[in-house]
Amino acid sequence: MNFSSRQEKIIAIVKKFQPITGEEIASKLNLSRATLRPDFSLLTMADVLHAKPKVGYYYNSQRKEPIYFEKLLKMEVREVMSLPILVDEETSIYDAIVSLFLEDVGTLFVTNKGYLTGVVSRKDLLRSLLGGQTQKTPVGVLMTREPKLVKIHQEESVYEALRRIVDHDVDALPVIVEEDQGEKVVGRFTKTNVAKLFMELINEAKEDK
Repeated sequence: MNFSSRQEKIIAIVKKFQPITGEEIASKLNLSRATLRPDFSLLTMADVLHAKPKVGYYYNSQRKEPIYFEKLLKMEVREVMSLPILVDEETSIYDAIVSLFLEDVGTLFVTNKGYLTGVVSRKDLLRSLLGGQTQKTPVGVLMTREPKLVKIHQEESVYEALRRIVDHDVDALPVIVEEDQGEKVVGRFTKTNVAKLFMELINEAKEDK
């Protein structure tokens, strides 16, 4: 399995200074702990590193690479994404809330003439009502727009999608394809997709034993 140069540096640091905390590793790389969180998650899931609370990370010299993990890294977003739930910019806050409950989702993707213009979450809608907006206010007023929009292309890796969710602390990513007129939303990638995928891979690993 191939790791990024940063992940290789983390492994080297752990081998030399184990046990070592995440904060100490981040300090040696002149990066923040939050920046390295996806790398720590990947390395522990791959069984390269072991973590002990209040102690730190150890290198697992007896590691055997899990087949299911290699499969995970090769997966593209298109293989696990769900159908997107879309609303127009002119949709009212009230109708958007109804859509959230009817579709049982936490995030809606906002479009104009069929192309992505923003994202609105359950928290955004609740915050807007508490902040004095009326139920008739269009979601275009309160949605998150570019350049703060976090999205993913369908041919990108599941790992990259997971990294963006962790780095940006969001619940869902719009999966897009680019056209001349703008970005078309073709799916959604969520924390629920990740949980279901991990359950499937773990079950496969159990069956193979």
